[in-house]
Amino acid sequence: MTLWNPESDAALDFLFEEPSGDPVADLGRGLDLLRQVQRGERPGLLRFYRPDPTLAFGQRDVRMAGYEQAVAASTAHGFAPVVRKAGGRAAAYHRGTLIVDHIEPHSEAILGHQRRFEVFGELYAQALRQLGVQARVGAIPGEYCPGDFSVHGLPTELSRSAVPVKLVGTAQRVIAGAWLFSSVFVIEDSAPIRAVLDAVYQAMDLEMDPSTAGAADDMVPGVNVEDFIDALLSEYRQHTTVNELV
Repeated sequence: MTLWNPESDAALDFLFEEPSGDPVADLGRGLDLLRQVQRGERPGLLRFYRPDPTLAFGQRDVRMAGYEQAVAASTAHGFAPVVRKAGGRAAAYHRGTLIVDHIEPHSEAILGHQRRFEVFGELYAQALRQLGVQARVGAIPGEYCPGDFSVHGLPTELSRSAVPVKLVGTAQRVIAGAWLFSSVFVIEDSAPIRAVLDAVYQAMDLEMDPSTAGAADDMVPGVNVEDFIDALLSEYRQHTTVNELV
């Protein structure tokens, strides 16, 4: 029995994929894998990728009066606008971030919905702590795409930010027989993300404090995506077997 799936202690396959050049296809790839796991064509898996600059809008954003202006602002900042089926408000990511899709079969996938937010939030915070980030789980005032289980970093004397910043946003997609837990980790180069989010949220007239949009390397200078991948896989391997596919 694993922390996140009480039905199973099965190993996870691990895929590291390069972005395809099509942000819509990269987003849809997670849902394709979810269907494959649901049908029994694949075992549970972890998919990691470092995306091209993308602004992922939530379903509610599409209905906002300023949505078209927000799309234009995203494009002007060099972030491709897409609409995701899971999650809340707009979130931005680029090559300095890591997206993790964790997908597993489960006969009653909806039952563990809330528990997964709690378990993965703490797992992710612990991976960041390995790198010296003072990571905590919980919402911070004014954060973009707010959530009760956001992972944020607290400033220290070494930090470039004087306020807590959001570092990880999470979302779920649950279907009959399987679930997808998708997470965005902001590790490097927060300035473009902060700028595009500020413009997009202003266009939709949504409250957001730009100072909450940061990266792990704002908290601990020198942290990079490669080191974080190693730390996150280390955390996973404390709870299950991870089989890297070649």
